[in-house]
Amino acid sequence: MAVVREADEEGANAWYVYLINRREVTLENVLISSRGYGEIEGEERKTSEMRHHLEKLGPKSWARIERIVEEVFALSNQYWLSFYIGRQLHDKKYIFLAGSIDEANFTNLPLMGVRGVMIE
Repeated sequence: MAVVREADEEGANAWYVYLINRREVTLENVLISSRGYGEIEGEERKTSEMRHHLEKLGPKSWARIERIVEEVFALSNQYWLSFYIGRQLHDKKYIFLAGSIDEANFTNLPLMGVRGVMIE
């Protein structure tokens, strides 16, 4: 999973979450559940849970999952994936910890050729 800052449809800076498939195989029936949770100024907060579906994500490719707003960077942002490789079901949880989505944590993202925050 990676978060990238790039221009939106109107040319303004925006942040987007991507799923990067570094494998040599296609991921099928990919389900992604995202939510944010934590404390802001001593008060418990959580975001709505969002769900996304990709029919397929080819080998060595990536897909934009959702736009993420800076207001939730102070929260931990969790992405729970489930997908099939062939007939076998896989699942994985990725968590961008509170405050980790920051330019200070940018790295070169594999395959995409851009910089962003990545967790594996």
